[in-house]
Amino acid sequence: MNNQLNTLLTTLYVDLEDRIMPEIGYTRSHQPGRKPLLSDAELLCLVVAQQLMQFNSETRWIRHARAHLREMFPNVPTQSGYNKRVRAAGVLIAAVITELARDTPSWHEDLRLLDSTPVPCGKSRETAKRSDLAGHASYGYCASHSRYFWGFRLYLISAPDGMPIIWGLANPKIGEREVTEALIRHDHRLVRPGQTILADKGFAGKEFESFISEEAAATLIRPDRKGEAKRFGKLGGTRQWIESVFDTVKGQLTLEEHAGRTIAGVYARVGSRLLALAAGIWHNWRLNAPNKRSLTAYDH
Repeated sequence: MNNQLNTLLTTLYVDLEDRIMPEIGYTRSHQPGRKPLLSDAELLCLVVAQQLMQFNSETRWIRHARAHLREMFPNVPTQSGYNKRVRAAGVLIAAVITELARDTPSWHEDLRLLDSTPVPCGKSRETAKRSDLAGHASYGYCASHSRYFWGFRLYLISAPDGMPIIWGLANPKIGEREVTEALIRHDHRLVRPGQTILADKGFAGKEFESFISEEAAATLIRPDRKGEAKRFGKLGGTRQWIESVFDTVKGQLTLEEHAGRTIAGVYARVGSRLLALAAGIWHNWRLNAPNKRSLTAYDH
């Protein structure tokens, strides 16, 4: 582990223990069973380290952590224990992402970026029929990559620097506007009046624009569709921001290799990638805001 990652994990652990956990009102005292040796703050730091060091296999990760990270994580659980803890931590991961976002200057930006991307969960017909995700995941089509997939779509509303603000997974057969409306209704407190939401042309529609304007009190802008009156233009350069966010999550943080096999597992593993992204951006602002040097990947 290099010094940058060591510093990030130490800073994150202190903030989790001193600020974030108390602010979200999280405590294990209400949960049954013996108190685990690895605290929840340590678990989240271990999750972030796994993603930033690009370990897709939990077996290989636990072996590596036990061999090389004992000084920082003396109570690394077994692979099965780690797997269970991560699956159960989905809600906590989502809450921590929000708190990290609140602690960055980009939280106060008026611009938000909106898009969705495929999250494949299987590549064979037998997987689609026998998986625990059957009935939840489905087949979808990704126009930007001209491919079909079986799994979910990840919907993300982020700040311009890529900080995740609102996110969720949905069956790809459900319309993009319908899913986005549900996410904004659920997390309405995370959209401020007067903000601008920049989306792709796939989010076009009078009803959706009315929802953003009237219920979210925000403004939706998107590239003009072919044949309609000119409004905003192509927005090509600005749209690249959200594409770069997805490129980071898929490339450096290996989103499509999440290996989740249950609803809780997929949600937690996708959340783990977004948590690692949020932690890198958060730490980068704290470390040196003007420099904005990327901390989303580390050599191991």
